[in-house]
Amino acid sequence: MSETDQAPIKAPAKPKSETRDFAEFLVKLAIFVFILRSFIFAPFSIPSESMLPRLFVGDYLIVTKWNYGYSKHSLPWSLPLIPGRIFAKLPARGDVIVFKSPPTNDTDLIKRVIGLPGDFIQMRDGQLFINGAGVPKVRIADFVQTVSPNTHCLIPAAAERGSDGTQRCRYMQFRETLPGSDDAPGKSYNVLDFGPTPQDNTQVYTVPEGHLFMMGDDRDDSGDSRLEAGGFGFVPIENIVGKAQFSVFSTDGSANWILPWTWVSAARWNRIGEGF
Repeated sequence: MSETDQAPIKAPAKPKSETRDFAEFLVKLAIFVFILRSFIFAPFSIPSESMLPRLFVGDYLIVTKWNYGYSKHSLPWSLPLIPGRIFAKLPARGDVIVFKSPPTNDTDLIKRVIGLPGDFIQMRDGQLFINGAGVPKVRIADFVQTVSPNTHCLIPAAAERGSDGTQRCRYMQFRETLPGSDDAPGKSYNVLDFGPTPQDNTQVYTVPEGHLFMMGDDRDDSGDSRLEAGGFGFVPIENIVGKAQFSVFSTDGSANWILPWTWVSAARWNRIGEGF
């Protein structure tokens, strides 16, 4: 056999680099998580009592991203990769949403949608009025919450001690029902009332085009669209991050991270899976 008939000699295969493979895996994982959190869903933890009685400090929620379209605020760190808002859809009155708080747009807040563009919103003696019509507000059983590291009584008059010796907080609770539409009935939800406060009587707010009027369910302990000081005014629709869907975990704050058995005792198991 001549030298020209000999089979070409293959170059030896490059040794596999575990470091390079692991780096590629991390990059792919980061891209997957970025897409997931930007366009599908993201976690959100409740930072305050402003949405009592529905949401407790220590609740962890799933927030879905596709319900109202996408803007730069749908993306982690509000990366300016989406101009305006795409696939835009208006929320419904009563939806609970996470949004970037104006005017700085650097804090995620969670509140309930009360007013849509063009609506007239007012509080009169603690009752909500939308477009001149009073929203039904029916007294129901008091809301009682056990004091824990994540929970304290918001007013001194609410503090009490249960028959078993536990410290509790008791608040007046009401059931509100928002006006509906031809397509769907109005949403009902519970709100808390501490009695007469400055927030119980307001001017008439006209919701501008492209904006929402947001309020907390804990009406007397919520900085929201009603307040100039301590609130944030009207919320641009493009500030929406996503829609709250259901609770995935809740803790009363008593867990010690170096004592694993306290993770179980601190969990509020009855709150897991609650939807909106």
